[in-house]
Parts: sequence; C-alpha cells; structure tokens
Amino acid sequence: MSARAPLLLLLAWTAAVTAARAHAEPFHVLAYHDVRDSVSGDFDADQYAVSTRNLIDHFTWLRENGFHPVSIDDLLAAQRGDRALPAKPVLITFDDGFRSVYTHVLPLLKLFGYPAVVSVVTDWIEHDANVQQAGRTLTRADFLTWEQVAELSRSGLVEIASHSHDLHRGVRGNPQGNEQPAGVTRRVADDGSYESDAAYRARVRADLSTSAALIERHTGRRPRVMTWPYGARNAELERTAAGLGMAVGMTLDDGVNDTSDLHALARDLMQGNPGVAALGYDLLQPPSPPVIRAAQIDLDYIYDPDPAQQERNLGRVLDRIKALQITHVFLQAFADPDGDGGADALYFPNRTLPMRADLFNRVAWQLKTRAGVLVYAWLPLLSFAAPDVDPDWYVQQEVDGRVSRAADAEPRLSPFEPRARALIAGIYADLAAHANFDGVLFHDDGRLSELEDASPAAMRAYAQAFGPTFSLAALRADPALRQRWAELRTGALLGLSDELAAAVREYRPAAKTARNLFAPAALDAAHADERFAQDYGAFLRHYDYVAVMAMPYLEEAADPRRFYERLAAAALRFDPGGTRTLFELQTVDWHGARPVPAREIRDTLRLLQSLGIRNLAYYPDDYVRGQPDLDELRQGLSLAAFPQGALP
Repeated sequence: MSARAPLLLLLAWTAAVTAARAHAEPFHVLAYHDVRDSVSGDFDADQYAVSTRNLIDHFTWLRENGFHPVSIDDLLAAQRGDRALPAKPVLITFDDGFRSVYTHVLPLLKLFGYPAVVSVVTDWIEHDANVQQAGRTLTRADFLTWEQVAELSRSGLVEIASHSHDLHRGVRGNPQGNEQPAGVTRRVADDGSYESDAAYRARVRADLSTSAALIERHTGRRPRVMTWPYGARNAELERTAAGLGMAVGMTLDDGVNDTSDLHALARDLMQGNPGVAALGYDLLQPPSPPVIRAAQIDLDYIYDPDPAQQERNLGRVLDRIKALQITHVFLQAFADPDGDGGADALYFPNRTLPMRADLFNRVAWQLKTRAGVLVYAWLPLLSFAAPDVDPDWYVQQEVDGRVSRAADAEPRLSPFEPRARALIAGIYADLAAHANFDGVLFHDDGRLSELEDASPAAMRAYAQAFGPTFSLAALRADPALRQRWAELRTGALLGLSDELAAAVREYRPAAKTARNLFAPAALDAAHADERFAQDYGAFLRHYDYVAVMAMPYLEEAADPRRFYERLAAAALRFDPGGTRTLFELQTVDWHGARPVPAREIRDTLRLLQSLGIRNLAYYPDDYVRGQPDLDELRQGLSLAAFPQGALP
C-alpha cells in the first residue's frame, strides 16, 4: 500500500459520511397490526387492532394534509442520493401478517395508491399458529396464506418483510420462569443452565435464514426488510439480517427517522384504535423530552436466601413502585454486603465475580411488566473486588512521595489499566447478555481525587502524554500542567464508560446511559476536573442523562434550601432546558444516621420543580419500614394527574 493510500481511504470515508448526511431526510413510520370491521372503540381487548373505519379515516387524513406514503425503494433511493423524498413522507407498515391485510387493507392501498410494508411470521403461515393474543387463540385462519402473500407482493404496492420464522414468542429467560422475547434471550433449561453463545447464534441465524428463504420461495423476491418481533434486537441479529440481505430494520422505538440510517427505524405504534386527532398529534407534534421520576432500589434488600421470602420482598417492592406511578427504577445489579462501595458479587451470570443470586433479570422484568417502569442497571464504573487481581490494577494515591491505595475509598480499578478495563467491560457485556433492561446508571465511584491516580498504568499514561520526566510532585508548581493532567484523568473515565456502553449496546442497542455527578462538581465546575475527574459539560456530551447527587446532608450544607437553589441554578447553566439533568435526593442523612422526614422530601421535590428541575429521583427506598412515607412521596414525585393528598 502506498503512503497516500490511508489518506485516500480517509477522504473516501469522509465523503461517504458527508454524502449520507447530505441526504438525511426525515420521515415517520406508522406501525399497524390487525384491521377489523368491529373494534370496540379504544377499549377493545386487542389494543393493537384498528377498525376499518379508522384506517380509512387515517388514509384520508394523510392525503388531505399533504402527507405522502413512501416505499422502501423511495427510502433507499433517497439514502443513495438518487432522488429526494416527497414532502411529509411517511412509511406505512403492518405487522404479524394478519389475513385482514389481504381482505381489508389491500383494497384500500389500491384505492389510495399507497405503498406499505407487510411483515409476516413465516412459521404462522406454515403451521397452525395457535397464537395467544388479547385473550383469544389465533389460528392459521387468522393469518395470510402463501398465495395471498404472493398476490400482495405482485400488487406492486406491498413490500413483504420478515417478522422472523419463530422468534415472535417468549422463551424462558431466567430460572424463575419469566418468558422474554425469543430473539434476544438466552434460553434457560430446566436445570437452570443458560443457552451458550454459540447455540444462541446458531438458533437465531437458522431462524432468520428460514424466514428469508420461505419468503423468496413463495414471492420470488428476497426480503429486504427485517421487522423485529416486539421491537427487540441486538447487534448479532442485525448483522445476521444484513448478511441475508435485510439491511432495513424496523423497531418499536419512539421517534422520527432520517434516511442516513435505515437499519433500526423507529415507528409510531397504533394502539387503542386511534382516530385522526391522535394520528395528527403523532405526526405533527414535535416529540417532547420525557419527564423522569425515578427510584433507586437496592437489590441487596430484596435478596433473601429463602426463595419464598425473596418473592414476598419483590411483591412488596412492586406494589410500592406501581403505587408511586413513576417512570424509572435504577436497580442495583451488584452485591455489596460489606458496605464498602465495591461489588463483591453480582446478581447475574458472569465470568468474573461470584453470582450471589440470579436475580437482576427477574426483578427488572417484573418491574417493567408489572409496574410499567423503565429499568436502568445500576453498576459501579470502577469498584469491582475481583479475585486474584494484581494489586497494581487498583487506583492508588501518592501522599508525601508514598504510593498506596486510599484506606477510606472503594476498591476502584484503575481506568488506565487496559486489563482492568477489559475485565469491567466483560462484566457489563455479561449483564446485557443475560438481562432485559433499558439503560445503565454509572455509580458515583467514577471519580479520582487530587491525589489519584498514581498506579503504574496511570504513571505510564502520564509519561506518554507529558514526557518521561513527569511527576505528580511537579503538578503543584505548574497550574497549566495540572489542568492538562486533570483533563486526561477525566477523559480516561469518560472513555471507559463509552467502552462499557458499547459493550451493553452489543446486546441492548437502545440502552440509555446516566452517570452520577457530585454536587460540588456542578457548584465549582472550574475545579471539578482536578477534584473529582468529573466535568458536567463533558457528561452531557457522553451520556443521555446526568444524575446530580442533590444531597445537602451528604455535603454537610448549612442551609439545605440555599444548597438546592444554588445547585439548580448551576445545573441549568449547563443544561438550560433541564431535559438531560436528573436530581437525585437523599432520603437518609447518613452522617446523622436518621431518615430525612418525608414531608421535607415532598417539599424539596416541589421546590426543585419550581426552580426548573424536571427530572427527579430518590435514594434509598426502604420498603420494609415504608420510608419515605408513600403518600408524602407521591405528592412530590408521582406523575399521576392528582397524587393522593394533592389538590387539583
């Protein structure tokens, strides 16, 4: 290769990226399922069914309001830059391959001249389906025949997509028996063993290959679109689908798409038989940032060696969270029985630490399905007490020329040690492979003090960045060097968390990230890099949310109200709309070993909302003692229209 070759490759790649961005045209995708003449308003047992009357109204409204349904060909052409999309483009899709697509929808597509994507579960066509849905049993008669699929394909209006062969069902995803989406779940056998990575890959590859082959056999066309059952997918599935020619992917994520990337299209799911007012709102109203109300839950308090007591504990937590009517739970995924802040064991199968109990997936799934919240896995960034780890891998500090681990700090692994980074990434990957969750909260152990890190790997990194004569002692005499050193440490922690997020997204592509930030890092931003290796602005660039630890008693603030006012003002300078900042309140004064009064928590939550802080959380939740008091907490935190005790 010539010396110019790398430069030419870089220029070609840059040109390709620029071209893709230049042709990034926005569009919506609508996701329908069954269409029936008799759908009981918006309270039908099948919440995904749409009445024929409402579908006609939808199509009419699209036409009369200047929307233009587009085809997959249109999207691919726009992505290549061959032609632009029409004004107000929208892609219409129908999932599951109901027979009503042939009997009810195709005549309307022909009447309006609208293209659509129809996604079929090939096993349901091949065999008697016997699918349980909305309290009824669906059989082969409820789904398309291959002859009808072929006619839809020949119509010139319908793109036949794969909805898998046999992944549109649940499989046992944990020892407790929860059924979870077959495409992204490692199956659990009766003896409690998990499906191996190799067996999982073989299963899903065989499934997608079978589906694509059957569609091609019966239509003469290889499918180009993969619609993921339940919207659940991972990188392995996406690579397999793309290798089979299905580079366009459909999810059930919310949002607006653009033509620069078609591999995971967000869709507006039609639920509750919506009328044109609801359709218009979806298409015309810009999406507003969500309001987050969260509880941070210790799994250590739910765990019990007695399985029956553990289930009773879980039931009480579920009842409490459901009654709060909040949006998120940050759920502890590690065990810290000795309270030193480090993970001694984990609550999921993994290759590194002991598994205290296979519990995280069970609790997360129950919270998601029974309490209706999104679950973020709460894990340390650095603090893992891994056995047989070289002591030099841990963060060390230098005091008066002596290097040692801080006696009063968690057992934090150094972010500069490549082997430690790989160990931590393996833990996060194992979590994502074995559990169903929505995001990650990086714990407050992600920090380095003014004396840290002096581990061998860190010193090698400093020498590489600042020269072989660098010493920590030299920082005191050189403010500019000290600032560069502080930024390097902050960047090391940010880089590690990016690697961990990537490890999670290999299995959970839509996972969000949040990271704890100490209040002084917001109040004294100029010195936050040096004191904590934290940077509010950089956090906003790297994470979906910044979880500010709004804890005046932890900081020993003399005037809590003034503390909150100053902290809110500082946070909103970084994040003016407050959409990506979350304030996490303490419910226990750890210094005084007393619970914070529930009424004080309620009043603080109301104060913060009046100051412009929209996203709120609290920690800890003591479900055994009922602290904080549920009624008081609801009045400050709940998203119910009128929380108990609140006036309308």
